[in-house]
Amino acid sequence: MFARISAVGSYLPGQPVSNEDLVQRGVDTSDEWVVSRTGIRTRHLAEAGCTASDLALEASRRALASAGMDASELDLIIVATSTPDFIFPSTACLLQAKLGNRGAMAFDVQAVCSGFVYALSVAEKFIRSGSHKKALVVGAEVFSRILDWSDRTTCVLFGDGAGAVVLEASEKPGILASAAYADGSHNDILSVPGAVCAGKIIGDPFLRMDGPAVFKVAVRVLAEVSTECCQMAGVPAAEVDWVIPHQANIRIIESTAKKLGLGLDKMIVTVDRHGNTSAASIPLALDAAVRDGRVKPGQKIILAAVGGGFTWGAVLLEF
Repeated sequence: MFARISAVGSYLPGQPVSNEDLVQRGVDTSDEWVVSRTGIRTRHLAEAGCTASDLALEASRRALASAGMDASELDLIIVATSTPDFIFPSTACLLQAKLGNRGAMAFDVQAVCSGFVYALSVAEKFIRSGSHKKALVVGAEVFSRILDWSDRTTCVLFGDGAGAVVLEASEKPGILASAAYADGSHNDILSVPGAVCAGKIIGDPFLRMDGPAVFKVAVRVLAEVSTECCQMAGVPAAEVDWVIPHQANIRIIESTAKKLGLGLDKMIVTVDRHGNTSAASIPLALDAAVRDGRVKPGQKIILAAVGGGFTWGAVLLEF
């Protein structure tokens, strides 16, 4: 028994917010500064009161509709998020209630920007074991809630959104290989070093990042883990139709392509439209590429991500 992605869906809240819009809101930056360094032109920001589970719900409904599946058929729901609605219950349980599903196993995965790849890998193993047959895997984030809008080196990079896939048991191979890793010694280069204690914020509640250090680690591990998945599956990198990397920064994507010996034309790039949406970025990019016809049945695709922790991972699949 194998696990195959049978449908995808995504959701971006509100209207696009351009770099110039951020300038008008008082952010000390410019369109040229942001685009030249990151490739980001717009992002989406959730309205007050809109939660990760709200975004996840819309993306999930679209994925389930594409699969022709009712939510009651799901027996596994995994949400990858670093911006959950509450400390608990999990965002996955809140999503489950909104979908009207009862009884499916539901839990969150927290691996920051690698979260969707981690969650997909976990769901695949549940299905391969035979214990579950229909899974919903979602990446959903409201990163705008943890941004310091006076820090132009971080606030211009991130956005909100959600992406979802339906993963089903199949006799035909779908996910061909997966690998995931972490190295906690790099925890300080990308983090939100704060917590809530006795009703008060302890530490710093905003996202902080050492950009050059993140870049150095990201390019190395993205190429390494993608190559590992190809070797595990016996698929030469040249036979991969598409690479969908974490949409963080166009420079990281370009450098990863170079290390893999692939042209940029084989990289799915959507970072210009929605910025870094953390765990939502890969399913958002996958859905965009499916809808515009670039990703077709039978193609081989690498999903590769890296995030705070430091975490990283990749999945090689046949769509």
